Amino acid sequence: MSNLKMHNTRGGRIFDAFNVVILAIIGIIMILPFLYIIAGSFATEAELTRRNFFIWPETFTLSAYKYIFSTATFSRSILVSIAVTLVGTLVCLFFTFTMAYPLSRKNLLGRNLFMNMIVFSMLFSGGMIPTYIVVKSLGLLDSYWSLILPGAINPFNLIIVKTFFQGIPNELEEAAKIDGCTEMGIFWRIILPLSKPVLATFALFYAVGIWNDFFHALLYISDNTKWPVQVLLQQIIILSQGNLADTASQGASYVEPPAQSLKLAVVVVATLPILIVYPFLQKHFAKGMLLGSVKG
Repeated sequence: MSNLKMHNTRGGRIFDAFNVVILAIIGIIMILPFLYIIAGSFATEAELTRRNFFIWPETFTLSAYKYIFSTATFSRSILVSIAVTLVGTLVCLFFTFTMAYPLSRKNLLGRNLFMNMIVFSMLFSGGMIPTYIVVKSLGLLDSYWSLILPGAINPFNLIIVKTFFQGIPNELEEAAKIDGCTEMGIFWRIILPLSKPVLATFALFYAVGIWNDFFHALLYISDNTKWPVQVLLQQIIILSQGNLADTASQGASYVEPPAQSLKLAVVVVATLPILIVYPFLQKHFAKGMLLGSVKG
């Protein structure tokens, strides 16, 4: 009631209006660059050179998108990225949650030792060359698993999920044990259903990380038929820039596709799938992060 009275006062209304204005300005500042990227992907090279900023192109052209989708391997790379992202997200969630749950139990033998090792891995990593040697020794080169298994568990995500599990009342587990439920039964029937916000949050985290990752594919995948879409789009930009240089040296009157709009179209194509998925997980996003960070 006191909060309601405060908002009904003149000072409260002014404060709310000030917050709305500030947040609206920040929101506009955040969204304008993305609108420019979308508009620029449909613009001509001449317009991109002449105009520093716009959110509506004077002349619409699909040349950049036609160039991207005309690539013979584009459809296959999209399917590779979707499959790797889906499987990788499930694998990462499985390992993260099944490791976080026992670590959240205070009676686990060696719990502190394991936690210290996890924290140590957050501060120090083996590096690129030792990781490559490990992947090679396991026979994962040119395998899709090389894009999934090296990052199957994120230590930071693991600690947050563990903290969330520690906040679940012990009475629920004790009641389940009285009813004859095993540890695995408690985890699958009680813990996971209560963890939907955290599950959705870290599913988004892992999916975005796997979808946007191209560095591991460059290191471990030499077969171009297995390239994910991020690597293919990078190669498209490199090849198009080479073609543009060749065309310019030959004195051509125009360049197809425009170099700048191609770069912007690549950003749109690479970002669009995540933008489509995010609204379905948004309601769980903030709640999941707060639940996993303030309890424990």
